[in-house]
Amino acid sequence: MKNPIIFFDLETTGINIVSDRIVEFSYLKIYPNGKEESGTFLVNPTIPIPSKTTEIHGITDNDVKDAPPFTELAKTLSKIFEGCDLAGYNSNKFDIPLLAEELLRAGVDIDLKKHKFIDVQVIFHKKEQRTLSAAYKFYCNKDLTNAHSAEADTRATFEILKAQLDTYSDLKNDIAELSKFSSHTRNADLVGRIVYDENGVERFNFGKYKGRSVEAVFESDPAYYGWMIKNDFPLYTKKVLTSIKLRKAFSNNKSDENKK
Repeated sequence: MKNPIIFFDLETTGINIVSDRIVEFSYLKIYPNGKEESGTFLVNPTIPIPSKTTEIHGITDNDVKDAPPFTELAKTLSKIFEGCDLAGYNSNKFDIPLLAEELLRAGVDIDLKKHKFIDVQVIFHKKEQRTLSAAYKFYCNKDLTNAHSAEADTRATFEILKAQLDTYSDLKNDIAELSKFSSHTRNADLVGRIVYDENGVERFNFGKYKGRSVEAVFESDPAYYGWMIKNDFPLYTKKVLTSIKLRKAFSNNKSDENKK
């Protein structure tokens, strides 16, 4: 380890990255010297928690009515995350993209591309293909009590990763290698709407332009950018699109100046 690594888990109002909100956040921060730091926060999502969701994690509207909204916790959490790599269970597809949305809504713009991500679920599914509770039983020979409690899930995820490293001799005890192994694709926008190809070029990974480079699409169909910005795509995806568009515009302006 070169940087501290944060294992974290979110409990939310649902599974829609764009519209759902965090109701509980728990983290376990491991420093290179082995020191541990942890914390758990209830969060007022400012929207009702569906009863079916409460049945899963046990958190009710009454539990969070006096908790701070995410906007009040965002800066504190961004400081906790600063300079750290991130790990979780199904975190690449859900927790990290949803956290990015909440941070952007709160006006905290952290560059998540500077962090390495380890998804313990991806490692598990590539090796064994089970659930978190089964993974905990399989690797640690323990029963996961209080499943769907953010704190219990966070601690279990950390213990599973340590056990995975002990179990698989071909799994390198290296943050960069674990991050690479636990990624299905090289996402440019966290949720995989835009991915990098083997040459580092951003390409659309959905819809009618799937496989086409983003820059090329914006050249041939400029309205496509506006359509995505106006529609129900994650804020981080829109941020990446805007960055690509501005980068291309800057490149074109510089090219025009060189011709003069």
